[in-house]
Amino acid sequence: MRYDFPLEEIPAINPPLISLDNVTVLRGTREALAGVSMRIDEGEHVCILGPNGCGKSTLIKTVARECYPVAREGSAISIYGQENWNIFELRVLLGIVSPDLLASCTGEATGRDVVLSGFFSSTRIFSHHKVRPELVERTDAILERLGAAHLADRPVAEMSSGEAKRILIARALVHDPKTLLFDEPSNTLDIAAQYQLRETMQQLAREGIGILLVTHHLADIIPEIERVILLRQGRILADGAKDAVLTPGRLTELFGVPVTITRDDGYFHLR
Repeated sequence: MRYDFPLEEIPAINPPLISLDNVTVLRGTREALAGVSMRIDEGEHVCILGPNGCGKSTLIKTVARECYPVAREGSAISIYGQENWNIFELRVLLGIVSPDLLASCTGEATGRDVVLSGFFSSTRIFSHHKVRPELVERTDAILERLGAAHLADRPVAEMSSGEAKRILIARALVHDPKTLLFDEPSNTLDIAAQYQLRETMQQLAREGIGILLVTHHLADIIPEIERVILLRQGRILADGAKDAVLTPGRLTELFGVPVTITRDDGYFHLR
């Protein structure tokens, strides 16, 4: 029997942003990720929390297609429903803010140069790049949006860590990505810069951009993040609603030391 429905009455089914099914990734001979399964939907605000060495960086590199899982039966990874990607096309949908990128932004590249480089998937503007006026206009608009217009002509090498972080966020926004992935964003930042970073993440979340935060700092988890995944020794220790996962018992198990938790204005803090 055949059923015909008007197309407008058929609900759209969006594939998940990230789907991992029994994924193992080797770094050398060590299993940096061991049988990890998770699904993160488009528009979700999620934190992946864990100590240094737990596999967070490997997870990011796997999502960014810099690392690849062991090929085995019953294992699969897809991003927006696709298993194979042209990474330049993927970067249009998924913006990544990573300290690895900042380390590549050397020399006399200005804030505007670094943001413009996002259109070319590079770390600065080179002679063969054709920088059209509309790209400069869009770059300046993004810098203004983030309160960083004054950094446009300043060399990144002369910026504070907090200023450079804002430039990286601006760079990640050039293609209007659906999700931003933040890799340990508060590392090297002083207290004032950490506060500004969290305000920026909140602003972006309220604008409808999905926030995928990967960190070992509990205080980085902005109130808009409702789901937390705990990662320990390459395996998922817990995955669920923030209030259910962020408990003293779970975090003691995660970090291997006794902890207590305080909560203030939607933020969690370790003591």
